[in-house]
Amino acid sequence: MSADRGRRLYDRAAQDSAAVVIRRYSTSFGWAARLLAPPVRRHVRNIYALVRVADEVVDGPFPAEHRAGALDALEREVHAALADGCSTNLVVHAFALTARQSGIDRTLVDPFFASMRADLDTAVHTAQSFETYVYGSAEVVGLMCLRVFLLDVAPGRRERAWEHLSPGARRLGAAFQKVNFLRDLAADYDDLGRSYFPGVAVEDLTDAHRDTLLDDIDADLHAAAVVIPALPRSSRRAVRAAHDLFAELSRVLRETPAQELGNRRVRVSGPRKIRVLASGLLATGARDGAR
Repeated sequence: MSADRGRRLYDRAAQDSAAVVIRRYSTSFGWAARLLAPPVRRHVRNIYALVRVADEVVDGPFPAEHRAGALDALEREVHAALADGCSTNLVVHAFALTARQSGIDRTLVDPFFASMRADLDTAVHTAQSFETYVYGSAEVVGLMCLRVFLLDVAPGRRERAWEHLSPGARRLGAAFQKVNFLRDLAADYDDLGRSYFPGVAVEDLTDAHRDTLLDDIDADLHAAAVVIPALPRSSRRAVRAAHDLFAELSRVLRETPAQELGNRRVRVSGPRKIRVLASGLLATGARDGAR
């Protein structure tokens, strides 16, 4: 086997492994990702796989005493792969393929790992630490995906598009993270001993607290929705679908009594997800057809 053929085979195997990760760990995000154009979908899967593995290092099967070392080792592997373009870790290798092609660098990678590391020693957040955590854990992931989406834009226009779209990408990433925090309020507190929202005690959560949090989330979703039509067609439908699924989850959370949020994980039912996806796709198709 030639070196070039061997490299292509290894690249495919790495990216196939990333696809397995999203298939095993995600439902709503996985559904939306299927609407991406194939090359974009592959890159987004590569990003998601690394994010998921890092999250599992922090919260998954690793013994508590080994988590910090494992996370440090994973970050070192990513740094090396960004420089060299290869890794013996298939998920890291897949991520590096995407990062090097799309311009994802350590300015986005390092804040992500800093937020993952915060989960190891921060149980209660201040307003400042919460803002920093959300940026590193979610907003930079939105920016990584935007780098991939803009591969379809001519190089001469790419940086102008980045400047226009990056605030919306950050707001969408933040909305996704905050929705997850509110949905997982009970599990984060009971199982992990964490309380992400500053000044919000899980056992004392009121409907007014819930609505204040959701007002902030809905503002993020609205800001993101404004710029979605400016995304390339290869990603626009998928981002709209993901946005609409999380907006629906926000509505379901608002309908749920605050005390229940401290006791159970709220979900959007399968049929309701299908209705939301169908409605959003029809609306996006009509707008695209009118252009």
